[in-house]
Amino acid sequence: MPLSEEELRLLEQMERALVAEDPKLASTLRGTRMRQHARRRMIAGILVFLVGVAVLMSGAVLQVIPLGIAGFVVMLGSAYFTLTAWRGQSQQPASGPPAAGPGDSSLRVIQGGKTRRGRAPKAPRQGTMMERFEERWRRRREGGPYN
Repeated sequence: MPLSEEELRLLEQMERALVAEDPKLASTLRGTRMRQHARRRMIAGILVFLVGVAVLMSGAVLQVIPLGIAGFVVMLGSAYFTLTAWRGQSQQPASGPPAAGPGDSSLRVIQGGKTRRGRAPKAPRQGTMMERFEERWRRRREGGPYN
């Protein structure tokens, strides 16, 4: 079940607060090693793809059909491997808030102070993350609006 806009907004605020309060922990949680591993897999996949092209072309020039088919299979497998590594790398958050994708329904600022849906962004809230959570909890218990 996808997250609602409110939940996405809260999650994004929590991420920003974490980065502001403890950048070292945020960097650790962000998974820089995972990104480096995915990048290495992408590079290896591209190199194997080029080897597959060379094998395919060799099979075509030498007129050895099984060699050409093997080259094509190597190219296909390496393309799949590279694309899965690329997808894994692009799903990792980079520095700061995650980039808005085509299916992203969260309210991110795009240009000129407007959000994707044309609304003006809310002013940043003051106080620590825990203070804001406590304030929301207090308002929720009192039956007030949930912001």
